[in-house]
Amino acid sequence: MRNHGRSIGKIIFVIASAFQLLWAAGVEATVSNTEVVQGNMVQLRIKAIGNRATFPDIQEIGGAKVLGRHQSSNNSISYINGKMSTQRSTSLVLTFAPQHDMTIPSYRVNIDGTVYETDPIKLKVIKSNAPQVANSNKFSLLMRADKKSVMVGEPLVVTVFFSLQNGVRLSENPQYSKPEFKGFFAKEVGDEKTYREGNRQVTELSYILTPKTEGNFTIGPATAKIGVADTSRRDMFGRFFGTVWTPIASNTITVEVRPTPQETDLVGHFTIESKIDKQNVKANKPVNLTINIEGEGSLEDFEFPNYEIDGVTIYSDDAKVETQITGNRLKSTYMKSFAFISDHDFNIPGRSISVYDTKKGEVKRLEIPSYNVKVEAQKTFISGSNTSPKGVVQTNLKQVDTPQNNVVQKEVEVKSVAWWMLIVAFVFGALFTYLLQFIPFGKIGKHKSPYKESEALKILYAHINDDKEVEEMARKLYARKNGDKSIQIDKKELKKMVERIQKEQAAGRK
Repeated sequence: MRNHGRSIGKIIFVIASAFQLLWAAGVEATVSNTEVVQGNMVQLRIKAIGNRATFPDIQEIGGAKVLGRHQSSNNSISYINGKMSTQRSTSLVLTFAPQHDMTIPSYRVNIDGTVYETDPIKLKVIKSNAPQVANSNKFSLLMRADKKSVMVGEPLVVTVFFSLQNGVRLSENPQYSKPEFKGFFAKEVGDEKTYREGNRQVTELSYILTPKTEGNFTIGPATAKIGVADTSRRDMFGRFFGTVWTPIASNTITVEVRPTPQETDLVGHFTIESKIDKQNVKANKPVNLTINIEGEGSLEDFEFPNYEIDGVTIYSDDAKVETQITGNRLKSTYMKSFAFISDHDFNIPGRSISVYDTKKGEVKRLEIPSYNVKVEAQKTFISGSNTSPKGVVQTNLKQVDTPQNNVVQKEVEVKSVAWWMLIVAFVFGALFTYLLQFIPFGKIGKHKSPYKESEALKILYAHINDDKEVEEMARKLYARKNGDKSIQIDKKELKKMVERIQKEQAAGRK
């Protein structure tokens, strides 16, 4: 019986030793698949056993950008010889889309003050012949660019294709994430296009990219999660329920960006046109100038410089930029308007925009001519012998008929003031001064118009030709916007005016 007890003790000791070896601090790296079709996701899991684990900051794996990151911890409890022991493990899961065969490198993880290293992992990527091979897949993502080599400022178009096999029903809309466009100004062009090609439905989404600096850049990948009905689960009526989410990724694109031979405002092939509505105008009436630029290339990031003319108030609207893709060409238009208001003659100076013409390989200049504007002085009405101060415009003056040479004299009788009245006045004055300190002057004037002056200016600007009061208010707002704090704005009047304009606009839309 005693020997039997010793045997049990040895078994328990062996089991305890095994648990200690199993739970010893360490690190291990595994992948969801060691062989993957190009365009599919791979998950790298790094598991660290220990109380405190510090993982490296991994932004890419074998040249593939990390697209997803998740970290979790787990505590395990065991009882050995009646004693409870706990062990903590932390896992870092990284999702990426490999584009070629690679060896996932070894990573160093600090666990409780000791550094451990993972083993390298070989990963094989089977290249597809997309989009043709997509016929055998339920869904796929593909990305193409119209150019692989451009100059700084020269646009290119990148298009993402999502292909779905006919007959495949998605239980949820795809969760799409656009590619990363590092090193480029990017804008989505138009609406997505959907059409059928063979036995598949294809959806296109295009982006205009304008490179910021020279160098070699990698675009993408685009990623998506596709939700398909879970066919392994049925309800009592035999219908499928539940969703299986499958992550997919597109290919990446490498683009070479070359420096331009000469620094210019634009890159492409453009023409310019300017129009002025009048060159003879009455004082304080607007003169409108419109600038139109159009051609092949991108105008998304172009900003026409503002005008500054002494003694002239200038308004400008936000530029309107339209871009469309016609065949393999990117066509853009840019329109911006200016309004000039003055009470004296002035000159709108000419402007010049430099363009590197990609068709001719040379620098051209788009010229905007100067315009001389003649301002008709506003007439001053004079009544009788009254004269107005120089530079002050008087309008709506009314004459009052009074008998000539009729002088009205008013006698003012000054009487002595009783001494007791002075005392009463002094007491009331002191009492009034005392009561003033209890009046909440800080709250007076805090009820401001709900409209910001900049927003009100935008609303009123479009109607300065329709209403003289609106024009005057707009001039004051613009002067304050340019730093003239001496201009005072009647907040109540501004609120009333803006609400009136908005009501008129709403009525017009109806």
